[in-house]
Amino acid sequence: MKGLVNSLHVSRFIHSYDEAAIQKGINLSVGFDFHEYVSITEATPTKGKTYPIFRPDRSPIKAGEGYWLVGVDKNNEVVLVAAARLYDLSQSNLAEHLQSLKFFYADPAKHAHPQDRCICKAPSAWRITGKVALHGDLWVRSDFRGQGITKIMTRIMVGVTLAMWAPDFRCGLAGRWSIDKRVYDVPHAEPSGSVLRLVAEDIVDDDWLFWSTGEEMRSLIDGHDKWASGVSPPLRAQHVN
Repeated sequence: MKGLVNSLHVSRFIHSYDEAAIQKGINLSVGFDFHEYVSITEATPTKGKTYPIFRPDRSPIKAGEGYWLVGVDKNNEVVLVAAARLYDLSQSNLAEHLQSLKFFYADPAKHAHPQDRCICKAPSAWRITGKVALHGDLWVRSDFRGQGITKIMTRIMVGVTLAMWAPDFRCGLAGRWSIDKRVYDVPHAEPSGSVLRLVAEDIVDDDWLFWSTGEEMRSLIDGHDKWASGVSPPLRAQHVN
């Protein structure tokens, strides 16, 4: 990623959104053990099964290459979860990684069903390469939805991801409804990022690809710091490619 990561700006950015979560009655914690993460998500009512991307039994994540966030309410009950991981695509690109099924399984030859398929039609996916951070498995309990919680979570993850990895790109996959409702705070989105079928997981998706560059992540944080200091950042249009 071009440019240096300003650690002070990142710290202020994360702190501001952590405070916003606290004001909503949510206490957040960060973890790195994905066995623990899966045990939390499996014990959380109404949370769907975590995709193999974040499950150690199908796609182990090396130390320092993944983290997760969990938020609890005043009763210490889980109200939100999300996870992130880093892919080294210096010798490949996101489209190839998706279509080879290595995006989902560490060893597709061992874990994928013979009829598993992933087709990526998003043009930008062929240009997403290098250090690529994936944000996913975002879930918010129904009584906390519609309150800006998703924006708080995604902004915190931008800060943590930038601080940990300074990636070339961050990306995610989500249904069209999330684009229509502007659930995710992203500058770029394209349809058919992952037309997916995982037979053993009972997964059939046609997800949009959303993404931003590392430089756009850094600009978001620097702009927030200027705003917090009383200097208005330039307006940036959000668009769907």
